[in-house]
Amino acid sequence: MANGRINLQRNNTSHMSQLLTKRRPQQLQQPQRQTYMTVCPRVQLIDKKRICLVLFPLTSVSCTAHTSATSNFKATGSNNSEIMSEEAKNAKSIYDFTVKDTHGEEVSLEKYKGNVVLVVNIASQCGLTKNNYKKLTDLREKYGDKGLKILNFPCNQFGSQMPEADGEAMVCHLRDAKADIGDVFQKVDVNGNNAAPLYQYLKAKQTGTLGSGIKWNFTKFLVDKDGIPVKRYAPTTDPMDIAKDIEKML
Repeated sequence: MANGRINLQRNNTSHMSQLLTKRRPQQLQQPQRQTYMTVCPRVQLIDKKRICLVLFPLTSVSCTAHTSATSNFKATGSNNSEIMSEEAKNAKSIYDFTVKDTHGEEVSLEKYKGNVVLVVNIASQCGLTKNNYKKLTDLREKYGDKGLKILNFPCNQFGSQMPEADGEAMVCHLRDAKADIGDVFQKVDVNGNNAAPLYQYLKAKQTGTLGSGIKWNFTKFLVDKDGIPVKRYAPTTDPMDIAKDIEKML
C-alpha cells in the first residue's frame, strides 16, 4: 500500500514537470515576438522620416528659374531706391576703389591696372554654380597669363545661396569645388543701400535690362584695361561665351 502511494506521487510530480516544461518556452517566446513586432518597425519608420527631412531641403536648392530671381531681386532692393555713395559717384574707373579680400585685407583695385578684368558675384549653392565655377576656371587658365584677371565677390542676397563664411571657410569651399576661378574677396551686397560702392559704380555704367539692379548670382561685368566697364552679361551667360570679347580687348 505504501509503495503504491509513493509511485502515485512520483507519477504526479513527473506529469506536473512535463506540463511546466511545455509552458515555459511559450511564456518566454511570447514577449520576444511582441518586442519584434511593435518596437523594430517603429524605429525603422522614424529613421525613414528623418532621412526625408534631411534630404529634401538639400535637393530643392536651385536658381535656374529666372522669374523667382526677379522677385528675389525686388526683395533685396533695386537700384532705383539705392543711395549712391560719394565714392561711387566720384569714381572715374574701378581703380578708384579699395575692397577687402576674403581674409579682410584691403586691396586697391589699382593693382589690376593694364589688365582686362571680369567681375562676378558668385554663390556656392546655385543651380548655375557648377557650370560657372568650371568655365571661369577654364577662362582663367586660358587667358590668365595673357592679361585677364577675374574678381569674384561672394554674395548671399539671392536665395541665401552663399552661406560660407569669409576666410578659411571660403578658401576650403572653393578648393573642394575645384574652382580655381581667380581672386576672391569678402562677401558683399550688390543691391540695396548696403551695396558695395564698386557694384554701385558698375551698375551705373552698365545698367543691363529691366533696371540696373543685379538680377541673380553670376552676373558678369567686363572691364577694359583703363578700368572702364564696357559690357554686362546675364547670369545665364556661359563664361566661355565671353571669350571672344575678352580676346578683342587683350
